[in-house]
Amino acid sequence: MRFIDEACIQIKAGHGGHGCVSFRREKFIPKGGPNGGNGGDGGSVYLKADRRLLSLYDFRLKRSYAAENGQPGQGSQCDGRKGQDLVLALPVGTQVYVQEDDGEHLLADLDSHEAIFLAARGGRGGKGNEFFKSSTQRAPRFAKKGEEGQTLNLHLVLKILADVGLLGLPNAGKSTFISAVSQARPKIAPYPFTTLEPNLGVVINANDADKRMVMADIPGLVEGAHLGQGLGHRFLKHIERTRFLIHLLSCEDINLDDPWAGFALLDEELKNFDDQLSLRQQIRVVNKIDLLSKETLQALQQKAQEADQKIFFISAKEQTGIDELMQAVWKAFESLPPSSALTKIQTPQDQPQSTPQSFSDIEITYCR
Repeated sequence: MRFIDEACIQIKAGHGGHGCVSFRREKFIPKGGPNGGNGGDGGSVYLKADRRLLSLYDFRLKRSYAAENGQPGQGSQCDGRKGQDLVLALPVGTQVYVQEDDGEHLLADLDSHEAIFLAARGGRGGKGNEFFKSSTQRAPRFAKKGEEGQTLNLHLVLKILADVGLLGLPNAGKSTFISAVSQARPKIAPYPFTTLEPNLGVVINANDADKRMVMADIPGLVEGAHLGQGLGHRFLKHIERTRFLIHLLSCEDINLDDPWAGFALLDEELKNFDDQLSLRQQIRVVNKIDLLSKETLQALQQKAQEADQKIFFISAKEQTGIDELMQAVWKAFESLPPSSALTKIQTPQDQPQSTPQSFSDIEITYCR
Protein backbone atom coordinates (compact mmCIF):
# COMPACT_ATOMS: atom_id res chain seq x y z
CA MET A 1 0.00 0.00 0.00
CA ARG A 2 1.32 3.43 -0.94
CA PHE A 3 1.84 6.05 1.75
CA ILE A 4 -0.66 8.85 1.10
CA ASP A 5 -0.72 11.80 3.50
CA GLU A 6 -3.31 14.05 1.82
CA ALA A 7 -6.76 13.45 0.36
CA CYS A 8 -9.87 15.44 -0.49
CA ILE A 9 -13.28 13.92 0.16
CA GLN A 10 -16.92 14.93 0.34
CA ILE A 11 -19.14 13.83 3.20
CA LYS A 12 -22.91 14.00 3.32
CA ALA A 13 -25.03 13.56 6.40
CA GLY A 14 -28.41 11.92 5.94
CA HIS A 15 -31.56 13.96 5.34
CA GLY A 16 -34.30 13.84 7.93
CA GLY A 17 -37.44 11.91 7.03
CA HIS A 18 -40.60 13.86 6.29
CA GLY A 19 -43.40 14.02 8.83
CA CYS A 20 -46.64 12.32 7.90
CA VAL A 21 -50.14 13.76 7.50
CA SER A 22 -52.58 11.03 8.49
CA PHE A 23 -55.90 10.70 10.30
CA ARG A 24 -57.37 7.82 12.23
CA ARG A 25 -60.10 6.21 10.16
CA GLU A 26 -61.95 3.28 11.64
CA LYS A 27 -65.51 2.02 11.54
CA PHE A 28 -67.79 4.13 13.70
CA ILE A 29 -64.90 6.61 14.26
CA PRO A 30 -65.27 9.07 11.37
CA LYS A 31 -63.24 11.79 13.09
CA GLY A 32 -60.50 9.93 14.87
CA GLY A 33 -58.07 12.82 14.79
CA PRO A 34 -54.53 13.19 13.43
CA ASN A 35 -52.09 10.30 13.89
CA GLY A 36 -49.23 11.09 11.49
CA GLY A 37 -45.85 10.05 12.85
CA ASN A 38 -42.59 11.99 12.85
CA GLY A 39 -39.82 11.43 10.36
CA GLY A 40 -36.56 9.88 11.58
CA ASP A 41 -33.39 11.94 11.96
CA GLY A 42 -30.77 11.56 9.27
CA GLY A 43 -27.55 9.77 10.12
CA SER A 44 -24.50 11.86 11.03
CA VAL A 45 -20.93 11.48 9.80
CA TYR A 46 -18.25 10.97 12.45
CA LEU A 47 -14.47 10.94 12.06
CA LYS A 48 -12.56 8.62 14.39
CA ALA A 49 -8.82 8.23 14.87
CA ASP A 50 -7.46 4.69 14.66
CA ARG A 51 -3.80 3.95 15.37
CA ARG A 52 -3.94 0.82 13.21
CA LEU A 53 -4.14 3.01 10.10
CA LEU A 54 -0.99 4.61 8.72
CA SER A 55 -2.09 6.15 5.43
CA LEU A 56 -4.97 7.97 3.72
CA TYR A 57 -4.67 5.65 0.74
CA ASP A 58 -8.29 4.44 0.87
CA PHE A 59 -9.57 7.99 0.61
CA ARG A 60 -7.80 8.42 -2.73
CA LEU A 61 -9.78 5.48 -4.07
CA LYS A 62 -13.17 6.63 -2.80
CA ARG A 63 -13.91 10.31 -2.35
CA SER A 64 -17.62 10.52 -1.53
CA TYR A 65 -19.23 9.24 1.69
CA ALA A 66 -22.84 9.53 2.82
CA ALA A 67 -24.76 8.56 5.93
CA GLU A 68 -28.22 7.03 5.68
CA ASN A 69 -31.34 9.19 5.34
CA GLY A 70 -34.03 9.07 7.98
CA GLN A 71 -37.23 7.25 7.09
CA PRO A 72 -40.51 9.18 6.72
CA GLY A 73 -43.21 8.98 9.36
CA GLN A 74 -46.25 6.75 8.89
CA GLY A 75 -49.82 6.75 9.97
CA SER A 76 -51.03 5.18 13.21
CA GLN A 77 -48.46 7.26 15.13
CA CYS A 78 -45.53 5.37 13.62
CA ASP A 79 -42.30 7.38 13.64
CA GLY A 80 -39.76 6.83 10.89
CA ARG A 81 -36.51 5.01 11.64
CA LYS A 82 -33.39 7.09 12.28
CA GLY A 83 -30.75 6.93 9.57
CA GLN A 84 -27.61 4.96 10.45
CA ASP A 85 -24.58 7.06 11.35
CA LEU A 86 -21.40 6.76 9.30
CA VAL A 87 -18.04 6.53 11.10
CA LEU A 88 -14.92 7.09 9.00
CA ALA A 89 -11.69 5.74 10.49
CA LEU A 90 -8.62 7.95 9.96
CA PRO A 91 -4.98 7.57 11.00
CA VAL A 92 -3.99 9.18 14.28
CA GLY A 93 -2.50 12.58 13.52
CA THR A 94 -4.95 13.53 10.75
CA GLN A 95 -5.95 17.17 10.55
CA VAL A 96 -9.30 17.88 8.94
CA TYR A 97 -9.83 21.09 6.99
CA VAL A 98 -13.19 22.18 5.61
CA GLN A 99 -13.09 23.78 2.17
CA GLU A 100 -15.23 26.90 1.86
CA ASP A 101 -15.52 29.82 -0.54
CA ASP A 102 -13.04 31.92 1.45
CA GLY A 103 -10.47 29.12 1.74
CA GLU A 104 -9.75 26.24 4.10
CA HIS A 105 -10.38 26.25 7.82
CA LEU A 106 -9.18 23.74 10.39
CA LEU A 107 -12.14 21.72 11.61
CA ALA A 108 -10.54 19.03 13.79
CA ASP A 109 -7.21 17.55 14.82
CA LEU A 110 -7.42 13.82 15.55
CA ASP A 111 -4.25 13.60 17.60
CA SER A 112 -5.04 10.65 19.87
CA HIS A 113 -6.27 7.08 19.43
CA GLU A 114 -10.07 6.77 19.31
CA ALA A 115 -10.57 10.54 19.28
CA ILE A 116 -13.95 11.06 17.63
CA PHE A 117 -15.40 14.14 15.97
CA LEU A 118 -18.88 14.91 14.67
CA ALA A 119 -18.11 16.35 11.24
CA ALA A 120 -21.54 16.53 9.59
CA ARG A 121 -24.79 16.47 11.51
CA GLY A 122 -27.77 14.63 10.08
CA GLY A 123 -30.94 16.55 9.36
CA ARG A 124 -33.72 16.40 11.92
CA GLY A 125 -36.82 14.50 11.01
CA GLY A 126 -39.97 16.45 10.27
CA LYS A 127 -42.87 16.44 12.70
CA GLY A 128 -46.05 14.61 11.76
CA ASN A 129 -49.42 16.31 11.93
CA GLU A 130 -50.19 14.73 15.30
CA PHE A 131 -47.45 16.93 16.80
CA PHE A 132 -49.30 20.07 15.78
CA LYS A 133 -52.66 19.07 17.29
CA SER A 134 -53.90 21.56 19.84
CA SER A 135 -57.13 22.75 21.45
CA THR A 136 -57.51 25.40 18.77
CA GLN A 137 -56.30 23.25 15.88
CA ARG A 138 -57.97 19.88 16.18
CA ALA A 139 -57.21 18.54 12.69
CA PRO A 140 -53.94 19.95 11.28
CA ARG A 141 -53.53 19.01 7.66
CA PHE A 142 -49.82 19.71 7.41
CA ALA A 143 -46.58 18.23 8.56
CA LYS A 144 -43.00 19.37 8.51
CA LYS A 145 -40.47 18.22 5.97
CA GLY A 146 -37.27 16.71 7.18
CA GLU A 147 -34.18 18.92 7.26
CA GLU A 148 -31.30 18.37 4.90
CA GLY A 149 -28.12 16.92 6.32
CA GLN A 150 -24.86 18.83 6.18
CA THR A 151 -22.60 18.40 3.15
CA LEU A 152 -18.92 19.26 3.55
CA ASN A 153 -15.86 19.14 1.33
CA LEU A 154 -12.92 18.09 3.47
CA HIS A 155 -9.17 18.21 2.98
CA LEU A 156 -7.47 15.52 5.05
CA VAL A 157 -3.83 16.09 6.00
CA LEU A 158 -1.91 13.39 7.86
CA LYS A 159 0.89 14.52 10.14
CA ILE A 160 2.71 11.56 11.60
CA LEU A 161 2.88 11.47 15.39
CA ALA A 162 6.45 10.68 16.38
CA ASP A 163 8.61 11.46 19.41
CA VAL A 164 11.76 12.22 17.44
CA GLY A 165 12.34 13.14 13.83
CA LEU A 166 15.40 12.37 11.71
CA LEU A 167 16.57 15.33 9.68
CA GLY A 168 19.32 15.43 7.09
CA LEU A 169 20.46 15.99 3.54
CA PRO A 170 19.89 13.21 0.98
CA ASN A 171 22.09 10.17 1.59
CA ALA A 172 22.97 11.27 5.12
CA GLY A 173 22.37 7.73 6.39
CA LYS A 174 19.04 8.33 8.16
CA SER A 175 17.54 5.05 6.98
CA THR A 176 20.63 3.12 8.04
CA PHE A 177 20.48 4.80 11.44
CA ILE A 178 16.80 4.05 12.08
CA SER A 179 17.33 0.42 11.05
CA ALA A 180 20.26 0.22 13.49
CA VAL A 181 18.31 1.45 16.53
CA SER A 182 14.84 0.00 15.78
CA GLN A 183 13.11 -2.85 14.00
CA ALA A 184 12.26 -0.63 11.03
CA ARG A 185 13.56 -1.95 7.72
CA PRO A 186 13.47 0.90 5.21
CA LYS A 187 15.04 0.69 1.79
CA ILE A 188 18.77 1.41 2.01
CA ALA A 189 20.99 2.17 -0.98
CA PRO A 190 24.10 4.29 -1.66
CA TYR A 191 22.37 7.02 -3.66
CA PRO A 192 20.31 10.13 -2.80
CA PHE A 193 16.53 10.03 -2.34
CA THR A 194 16.43 6.33 -1.55
CA THR A 195 13.68 7.21 0.93
CA LEU A 196 10.59 8.46 -0.91
CA GLU A 197 8.12 8.31 1.97
CA PRO A 198 8.34 8.63 5.78
CA ASN A 199 9.31 5.55 7.75
CA LEU A 200 8.46 4.96 11.40
CA GLY A 201 10.51 2.89 13.80
CA VAL A 202 9.83 2.00 17.44
CA VAL A 203 12.97 2.30 19.56
CA ILE A 204 13.05 0.23 22.77
CA ASN A 205 15.22 1.26 25.70
CA ALA A 206 17.96 -1.32 26.21
CA ASN A 207 17.68 -0.98 30.01
CA ASP A 208 13.88 -0.88 30.27
CA ALA A 209 11.75 -2.67 27.68
CA ASP A 210 8.68 -0.70 28.80
CA LYS A 211 10.23 2.55 27.58
CA ARG A 212 9.64 3.14 23.89
CA MET A 213 9.82 6.02 21.48
CA VAL A 214 8.64 6.46 17.92
CA MET A 215 11.23 7.74 15.46
CA ALA A 216 10.31 9.20 12.06
CA ASP A 217 12.67 9.08 9.09
CA ILE A 218 11.61 11.55 6.39
CA PRO A 219 13.02 11.95 2.87
CA GLY A 220 16.19 14.01 2.63
CA LEU A 221 15.91 17.78 2.38
CA VAL A 222 17.78 19.99 -0.04
CA GLU A 223 18.38 23.72 -0.26
CA GLY A 224 15.13 25.41 -1.20
CA ALA A 225 12.99 22.64 0.31
CA HIS A 226 10.54 25.17 1.82
CA LEU A 227 9.92 26.43 -1.73
CA GLY A 228 9.24 22.95 -3.09
CA GLN A 229 12.71 21.86 -4.18
CA GLY A 230 13.50 18.16 -3.92
CA LEU A 231 11.21 15.71 -2.15
CA GLY A 232 11.46 16.49 1.54
CA HIS A 233 9.31 19.64 1.43
CA ARG A 234 6.23 17.42 1.15
CA PHE A 235 7.10 15.74 4.42
CA LEU A 236 8.36 18.58 6.63
CA LYS A 237 4.94 18.64 8.27
CA HIS A 238 5.59 15.14 9.63
CA ILE A 239 8.21 16.43 12.08
CA GLU A 240 6.12 19.34 13.37
CA ARG A 241 4.78 17.25 16.26
CA THR A 242 8.09 15.74 17.38
CA ARG A 243 9.65 16.47 20.76
CA PHE A 244 13.09 16.99 19.26
CA LEU A 245 15.14 16.32 16.14
CA ILE A 246 18.21 14.24 15.36
CA HIS A 247 20.08 16.14 12.67
CA LEU A 248 22.38 13.86 10.68
CA LEU A 249 25.17 15.11 8.45
CA SER A 250 27.22 12.74 6.32
CA CYS A 251 30.99 13.20 6.48
CA GLU A 252 30.83 13.16 2.67
CA ASP A 253 29.07 16.55 2.83
CA ILE A 254 31.66 18.15 5.08
CA ASN A 255 34.23 20.70 3.96
CA LEU A 256 36.95 21.16 6.57
CA ASP A 257 37.01 24.90 5.89
CA ASP A 258 33.34 25.17 6.97
CA PRO A 259 32.43 21.76 8.40
CA TRP A 260 29.02 22.64 9.84
CA ALA A 261 27.59 24.35 6.75
CA GLY A 262 25.30 21.35 6.16
CA PHE A 263 23.70 21.84 9.58
CA ALA A 264 23.24 25.56 8.94
CA LEU A 265 21.67 24.95 5.51
CA LEU A 266 18.85 22.80 6.86
CA ASP A 267 18.41 25.02 9.92
CA GLU A 268 17.62 27.83 7.50
CA GLU A 269 15.14 25.63 5.63
CA LEU A 270 13.35 24.81 8.88
CA LYS A 271 13.18 28.49 9.78
CA ASN A 272 11.72 29.38 6.40
CA PHE A 273 9.16 26.57 6.66
CA ASP A 274 8.11 27.17 10.28
CA ASP A 275 9.74 29.45 12.84
CA GLN A 276 8.62 27.21 15.70
CA LEU A 277 10.13 24.16 14.05
CA SER A 278 13.47 25.90 13.77
CA LEU A 279 13.49 26.34 17.56
CA ARG A 280 12.99 22.61 18.21
CA GLN A 281 15.88 21.07 20.15
CA GLN A 282 18.36 19.21 17.96
CA ILE A 283 20.91 16.50 18.58
CA ARG A 284 23.59 16.96 15.92
CA VAL A 285 25.30 13.91 14.50
CA VAL A 286 28.06 13.36 11.95
CA ASN A 287 27.53 9.99 10.30
CA LYS A 288 29.70 7.63 8.20
CA ILE A 289 32.90 8.25 10.14
CA ASP A 290 34.07 4.84 8.90
CA LEU A 291 34.93 6.69 5.67
CA LEU A 292 37.25 9.12 7.48
CA SER A 293 40.87 8.73 8.39
CA LYS A 294 41.76 8.91 12.07
CA GLU A 295 43.46 12.26 11.57
CA THR A 296 40.47 13.80 9.79
CA LEU A 297 38.08 12.56 12.46
CA GLN A 298 40.23 14.05 15.20
CA ALA A 299 40.36 17.33 13.31
CA LEU A 300 36.57 17.46 13.09
CA GLN A 301 36.20 16.65 16.78
CA GLN A 302 38.65 19.42 17.58
CA LYS A 303 36.70 21.92 15.45
CA ALA A 304 33.48 20.95 17.25
CA GLN A 305 35.13 21.64 20.60
CA GLU A 306 36.48 24.97 19.40
CA ALA A 307 33.02 25.96 18.17
CA ASP A 308 31.55 24.84 21.52
CA GLN A 309 29.14 22.48 19.76
CA LYS A 310 28.03 19.13 21.10
CA ILE A 311 28.25 16.86 18.07
CA PHE A 312 28.17 13.08 18.07
CA PHE A 313 30.34 11.19 15.61
CA ILE A 314 28.95 7.82 14.57
CA SER A 315 28.94 5.16 11.90
CA ALA A 316 25.41 3.76 11.67
CA LYS A 317 26.66 1.09 9.29
CA GLU A 318 29.43 -0.11 11.63
CA GLN A 319 27.42 0.58 14.84
CA THR A 320 30.18 2.92 16.06
CA GLY A 321 29.20 5.60 18.59
CA ILE A 322 25.54 4.49 18.64
CA ASP A 323 25.40 3.74 22.38
CA GLU A 324 26.65 7.16 23.46
CA LEU A 325 24.26 8.87 21.04
CA MET A 326 21.25 6.88 22.21
CA GLN A 327 21.98 7.79 25.82
CA ALA A 328 21.61 11.44 24.85
CA VAL A 329 18.50 10.65 22.81
CA TRP A 330 16.78 8.93 25.74
CA LYS A 331 17.77 11.76 28.06
CA ALA A 332 16.14 14.28 25.71
CA PHE A 333 13.08 12.05 25.30
CA GLU A 334 12.51 11.87 29.05
CA SER A 335 13.11 15.56 29.70
CA LEU A 336 11.03 17.07 26.89
CA PRO A 337 7.22 16.94 26.84
CA PRO A 338 5.28 16.00 23.72
CA SER A 339 4.65 18.91 21.38
CA SER A 340 1.60 20.90 22.46
CA ALA A 341 -1.71 20.06 20.84
CA LEU A 342 -3.67 22.62 18.87
CA THR A 343 -6.29 24.69 20.60
CA LYS A 344 -9.74 23.18 20.72
CA ILE A 345 -11.69 23.68 17.53
CA GLN A 346 -15.39 24.40 17.80
CA THR A 347 -17.32 21.30 16.87
CA PRO A 348 -20.85 20.94 15.54
CA GLN A 349 -21.84 19.75 19.02
CA ASP A 350 -20.97 23.22 20.35
CA GLN A 351 -23.22 24.99 17.89
CA PRO A 352 -26.85 25.64 18.80
CA GLN A 353 -29.48 23.93 16.73
CA SER A 354 -32.06 26.11 15.01
CA THR A 355 -35.69 25.58 15.94
CA PRO A 356 -38.74 26.85 14.09
CA GLN A 357 -40.11 30.03 15.65
CA SER A 358 -43.49 29.79 13.91
CA PHE A 359 -45.47 27.66 11.49
CA SER A 360 -44.19 29.72 8.57
CA ASP A 361 -41.45 27.21 7.72
CA ILE A 362 -43.73 24.19 7.94
CA GLU A 363 -44.55 22.59 4.62
CA ILE A 364 -47.26 20.13 3.77
CA THR A 365 -46.22 16.53 3.20
CA TYR A 366 -48.93 13.91 2.72
CA CYS A 367 -48.54 10.19 3.30
CA ARG A 368 -49.96 7.75 0.82
